[in-house]
Amino acid sequence: MARHSKLQKQVLSLYRQFLRAAQDKPGFIPRIRDEFRVNAAIKKTDVMHIEYLYRRGQRQLELLKDVNTKQLGSFSKSKEDST
Repeated sequence: MARHSKLQKQVLSLYRQFLRAAQDKPGFIPRIRDEFRVNAAIKKTDVMHIEYLYRRGQRQLELLKDVNTKQLGSFSKSKEDST
């Protein structure tokens, strides 16, 4: 089995923390899994981008742990904005 780098271990730990925090919030787990799957395609050599997403994930995890959090928001570009 391949050994993971420190950053990979941190990301895997963050993923597990997200899943634990989302257990009592319906509809969050599929969204979390999708987000991590999309970002899994990022090259391992793109450390700056991975670290940015890791820090962003930590902030989002704190929001998710808040008792008052009921839904996750997302920002996406519409097709009209990209032209």
